Amino acid sequence: MNEALTIDGDGAQRDPDIHWPKGQHPEDADLYAHNEIMVNASCETVFANIVDAQSWPSWYPNSHNVVVHDSPDNKLHEGTKFSWDTFGVHIESTVHELVPNSRIGWWGLGTGMKAYHTFLLAKTDQGCHIITEEVVRGEGAIKFRQEQPNAMHEGHDLWLKVIKERSEK
Repeated sequence: MNEALTIDGDGAQRDPDIHWPKGQHPEDADLYAHNEIMVNASCETVFANIVDAQSWPSWYPNSHNVVVHDSPDNKLHEGTKFSWDTFGVHIESTVHELVPNSRIGWWGLGTGMKAYHTFLLAKTDQGCHIITEEVVRGEGAIKFRQEQPNAMHEGHDLWLKVIKERSEK
């Protein structure tokens, strides 16, 4: 099995409902994370928080300098480009897939790496089940995995916890 899929047991939890672009599947990853959480709020509320990228730095401490470049309402939409800093890396992102209140996925390009990050939301009797997965490829991803093998999983775990707190208010 790919070494990137063995960290935190994340690879075994891959969700079959994630839509991965060609060449960016978990099996191709140099760095990979799977995280999930149950939120006692509607998927509409959760989704509204995710697509409001410019507000991320006010509640997600691993995001900085978020700029949405080409959106009339400063929210993420399919095709929207945005830049930001996360995990100490400047990232240029483009939203690839967006289904309101259900899923969003974006490309991210940083020094020595190409990433695809996705959120999948599923309505439940208790509220909203969120799954987030990310595949990163490239020399920068390999170096990051070797030096900080749990960092992406832990960062996404924090992101989900603060989305939960914000959405349940």
